This record gives sequence, C-alpha cells and structure tokens, in this order.
Amino acid sequence: MFDHETMKLLYRRMKVVRNLEYALKEQHAAGKIRGPVHLCVGQEATGVGAGICLRDDDYITSTHRGHAHFVGKGLETRLMVAEMMGKSTGYCGGRASHMLIASKEKGCLGGCGIVCGALGIGVGYGLSFKMDKSDRVCLSFLGDGACNEGMFHEAMNMAALWKTNNVIFAEHNMYGLTVRADRHLSVENISDRAKAYGIPGVTIDGNDIIQVIEATQEAVAHARAGNGPTLIEAKTYRILGFSTGDKGGYQAQEEVDAWSAPQRDAIARYASYLVEKKICTPAEIDALDKAAADEVDDAIQFGLDSPYPDASTLMEGIYA
Repeated sequence: MFDHETMKLLYRRMKVVRNLEYALKEQHAAGKIRGPVHLCVGQEATGVGAGICLRDDDYITSTHRGHAHFVGKGLETRLMVAEMMGKSTGYCGGRASHMLIASKEKGCLGGCGIVCGALGIGVGYGLSFKMDKSDRVCLSFLGDGACNEGMFHEAMNMAALWKTNNVIFAEHNMYGLTVRADRHLSVENISDRAKAYGIPGVTIDGNDIIQVIEATQEAVAHARAGNGPTLIEAKTYRILGFSTGDKGGYQAQEEVDAWSAPQRDAIARYASYLVEKKICTPAEIDALDKAAADEVDDAIQFGLDSPYPDASTLMEGIYA
C-alpha cells in the first residue's frame, strides 16, 4: 500500500473535501460563488483514493462533481477556492469557476460542459501517450448517468481497439440527476459493459478507500504496461442534492441515513481502519480533523480576500 504518512495524508484529504463542500455550500448561499455548485459529500474516497495512484505527469479528466478529484490529484485548496469565487488568484485566473479547473503542472485537464464529453478527450490523451511510447496514463472520471451517453460507448470502443493508456473510472452514486439508477441503467453493474469491449471491468465499494486504491493501482499498472484500458465502477452515494439548486425530494431519507451511517461513510470507515491498523491514534485522527478544518478555513478566507480579475486581462488566454 503506502507508508504511514501517506495513509494519514489520504485521511486529511478526504476531510478537506468534506469540509470544503459544506463551506462552499455556505459561500454559495451568501452569494460569493455564482452559478450552481455540484457537491460530492459522500464520494470523497473515490477521487482521493484514485488520485494518490497517479503521478504528476499522469492526467485526469473530471466531471461537474470534481472537487475530490482535484484534491486527490494534489491541487492547492486556496487556489481552488479562489478559482471557484472567480478571483484572479485562482488556477485559471477566475475564468473556470468550480467545474472547469485546470492545472497543467498537476495533470488536471480542463473540464467539459457536455456530459461524458471529457471521456473522449481523455481517450485522446491516452492514445497520444501510447503513440509517444510513454507509460503516462489518463484516468477519466464519470458518473453513472454518463455511462448511458453515446460518447461512453464510442470512447470505450476506441480505447479498447487501440489499447490506449487509459483508466475509465465510473463513480456510481445511484442517481443520474434526479433519476435513480435502477430506472436509467440497463445493467446492475456498469462494469459488466466492459465485456462488450473485451477489456477488464471491476466493481468495487467506492466508500472503501482501500478498495479504491487497490483497483486503481492494478488498472494503472495495466495501462502503463501497454495493455489498454480498464473500467472501474465504484459504488458510492451522493448525500446532498444534484447541485445547490436542487430542491430534493426524490431521495428517501432512510436511504440517505443508511449511507451516512458510520459503518458506511467513507471517512468514518477509514478513520476506524487507521486506528485498527495502528497507523493513527484517536488523538492523531482529531489532529488531522483540525488540520483539515484549518486548511479549508484558510482557503475560504484567501478566496474572499483575493481580487477579481482586472478588465484589462479580458482577452488573455484566448488563442486560435
């Protein structure tokens, strides 16, 4: 697996994501962030666990619900928040908002406004790595709803045919917008669709970060060796609404409570694992909780204090 310090880092990153999401919810309600914000409370283990398995020169493509992906890939919380607030100190100078954050240095490709559109971009990069005879990998996150898009099947077919350097990571959070999975998916397990393309497919517990890491490490090694893509399906759950504009009412409270319980919640489960394996003491868990809370508080204040872009920079970054 990893050394103890890295295992502790994973816990802190998950707590950063959890705290960040609720802080962003508050800032959006206060009018400090424009447009709907898609929060990933409950899904912290997937982005954080998968990200730790990648190098800085590996790429990811994200989704509209990507904050855990960014934190997992090592982006700075301060610069993320500033970007979400449209400030000049953000990763993209305030132009990307919360969905489209990009960082070339950390291997985060810019977002795509079309559901599943980023998977096509990711497979293109996976092909380019293969053509360059590189062992770099592009991991593409997508949701269960995106797995019904035409781009999903086209990209899967081409990635399998050309054995591109890709990992396709489906975060199955049980809802496509407001529609429960059993009403929009023709299969119980998205990973079963891998068989149609002749590539490996695996379904894991997306709220168990150890399973996430083990499956991602295997898939990344498979791609680095030139053996082509793997489809990982991580079963998880979206605790909050589709976005900050979602009035809810379609998720049974009993279902939300069951997924929020300590025995199922990704963060609580990992804390128990760390203590059980004697990687952390309960006091060290408390210290990591405080460090994560302080990091998010600092990032929010940094974003609030940062200036908006000057109008003179409007045309910067435009190219043809």
